[in-house]
Amino acid sequence: MASLDRVKVLVLGDSGVGKSSLVHLLCQNQVLGNPSWTVGCSVDVRVHDYKEGTPEEKTYYIELWDVGGSVGSASSVKSTRAVFYNSVNGIILVHDLTNKKSSQNLYRWSLEALNRDLVPTGVLVTNGDYDREQFADNQIPLLVIGTKLDQIHEAKRHEVLTRTAFLAEDFNAEEINLDCTNPRYLAAGSSNAVKLSRFFDKVIEKRYFLREGNQIPGFPDRKRFGGGTLKSLHYD
Repeated sequence: MASLDRVKVLVLGDSGVGKSSLVHLLCQNQVLGNPSWTVGCSVDVRVHDYKEGTPEEKTYYIELWDVGGSVGSASSVKSTRAVFYNSVNGIILVHDLTNKKSSQNLYRWSLEALNRDLVPTGVLVTNGDYDREQFADNQIPLLVIGTKLDQIHEAKRHEVLTRTAFLAEDFNAEEINLDCTNPRYLAAGSSNAVKLSRFFDKVIEKRYFLREGNQIPGFPDRKRFGGGTLKSLHYD
């Protein structure tokens, strides 16, 4: 298993949205009992069967890099965080469905990771005015995941999910909404599980089967981290 090819996927979003719980669920298929704040970056690994059930099926490692911090951090913190953005093959953008600000901040997180942290005037989601052209040339596969679905009252759920659906549309990405404390949301055969598998397949295709678009523009494929903190690295 140690010789498996691998891809690197960033997991980005505000502190407290449930990134660590999500990563633990994706990699261990278990609920994280006592989640803690991520300092620096925590890395866990998921084993994924590319094109499962077809003659092209092959097993890969999916490295999920849970990046801590706030999108409004000082420039020195952002420059330290940038080391985690090297040679990225995919990005999972995570927001809290009960926290509208965390949804809005996904635009800033994505711009930071894509090396375009320019404070663009078009990124205004409060009034629906968003400049999609900022991501027109992005070749990195994206997936939007909303957490804490269980905390939204049934009467409000349609309103909230309609609002957040614009996120996936803006990023040209699929959307998954779930409760990280309930594994059934990612049960085999469910629509969420299919979307997740499709995303990982796309990440692998971009990395290993397409000649271009396999890493973030402007970031060379470095062999050393150079700085920052890796809290954990698990290969199960």
